[in-house]
Amino acid sequence: MKSIPIYPASGTLPLSTDEPPPAGALLVDQRGRTVHDLRISVTDRCNFRCIYCMPREVFDADHAFLARKELLSFEEITRVARLFAARGVRKIRITGGEPLLRKHVENLIAQLAEIPDVELTLTTNGVLLPKLARVLRAAGLHRVTVSLDAIDDATFRKMNDADYPVSAVLKGIAAAEDAGFGPIKVNMVVKRGVNDHGVIDMARHFRGTGHILRFIEFMDVGSSNGWEMSAVVPSREIIERIHQVFPVEQIEPNYTGEVAERWRYSDGSGELGVISSVTQAFCSTCTRIRLSTEGKLYTCLFAQSGHDLRTLLRAGASDPDLDRAIAAVWQHREDRYSEIRTANTAGLRKIEMSYIGG
Repeated sequence: MKSIPIYPASGTLPLSTDEPPPAGALLVDQRGRTVHDLRISVTDRCNFRCIYCMPREVFDADHAFLARKELLSFEEITRVARLFAARGVRKIRITGGEPLLRKHVENLIAQLAEIPDVELTLTTNGVLLPKLARVLRAAGLHRVTVSLDAIDDATFRKMNDADYPVSAVLKGIAAAEDAGFGPIKVNMVVKRGVNDHGVIDMARHFRGTGHILRFIEFMDVGSSNGWEMSAVVPSREIIERIHQVFPVEQIEPNYTGEVAERWRYSDGSGELGVISSVTQAFCSTCTRIRLSTEGKLYTCLFAQSGHDLRTLLRAGASDPDLDRAIAAVWQHREDRYSEIRTANTAGLRKIEMSYIGG
């Protein structure tokens, strides 16, 4: 078998002369991981300025967001998604920035919903769901995840740094539930000394609602959020805190490679989860690949560079050509950032989370 070429970080991603696996065959990377999850960022813009994602001192009024012509069209996104589905992707997540800011995003959902055997999900800050939840559901969206970093107003306003109240997100969650989405996953990024005092209050609020609250360790994604290890609250500590108030017990994952570690309340009042992205690396079972807003493929959330598909798409590449390029990127993948994280690697310049989604 010929060696797989390493593609450049920017510019045109050249066509590989290697033959990809036969049509329909699963793609396997250098560490034996198959591709299963495709995360698609549809905008680099957001109405929040969360301190761990788009800190205001970096993403200010002078920040240059992508021009509309630079964004992949819905048709381009769907074309790439179909190729990935043919290679084993069974879950597509729409992200941003804030994906609901992308005009007529429901049209994209409708196109993607036509791809068979794929679960279609979306992550949002929730404030636009009162207007869009029913439209998204009708378009074919299967599931919604909502980000909410505190249940008390003062802490939440500090976290989102855009003066949005908790009530705006709770209205969005209620609208999603009314539209038929459920259970809704609610993600809380926990940062020590900022919002970790609210862990129990969040658990108390969502316990018994049928929604699944998930706590995410503060990650060193991108280069602008001022990450340091002392700000990380280990997921084990979070579980211990909750267990002291509401006894919990661990349950089995839904599937191999599931990111969240699942727990349930011992009294049967619901499920919660923790995502140990810093303290318990899950690189060995990572099945995710990300498509950025303007058409670059990223094989790791902590990547420094991506592989350009947009140039191929707009140069008239055939589906077999695109499939060959996609296959080469995944087959060469050997990422394991979280397993080798040190103070030095954490300080490397990386792609911002707002650019490729979570």
